[in-house]
Amino acid sequence: MNIVLWIIQVLLALLFLFAGGMKLILPIDVLTSMGPPNQVQLPGLFIKFIGVCEVLGALGLILPGLFRVKTWVTPLAAVGLVIIMGGAVAVSLKLGIGAALLPFVVGLLLVFVAYRRWRVAPLSHR
Repeated sequence: MNIVLWIIQVLLALLFLFAGGMKLILPIDVLTSMGPPNQVQLPGLFIKFIGVCEVLGALGLILPGLFRVKTWVTPLAAVGLVIIMGGAVAVSLKLGIGAALLPFVVGLLLVFVAYRRWRVAPLSHR
């Protein structure tokens, strides 16, 4: 199960590093003018804030377990990203159920990681 969790965590971290990195690198006017799934308009600074949260969440999914320091951060990072994905599902529902499917599945994977890593983490490290 540990290997499965690591595979899921690495894939999710790569996804959020890419998504968050793009939100941080691209200018605000480019982000707000992009097509699907960005048709729902959000304030530019809010998009940048989400990008920062996604990058930090991605690092939180990987680094604590990699260095075996403060491993309790991993489930917290996953929960934080679940909150972001909940918002993504809510915003994407305005575009249709199909648009909300990917953030919903990503959110479910994050819930799985948060649950399993919380259960696996030794009580003394929480």
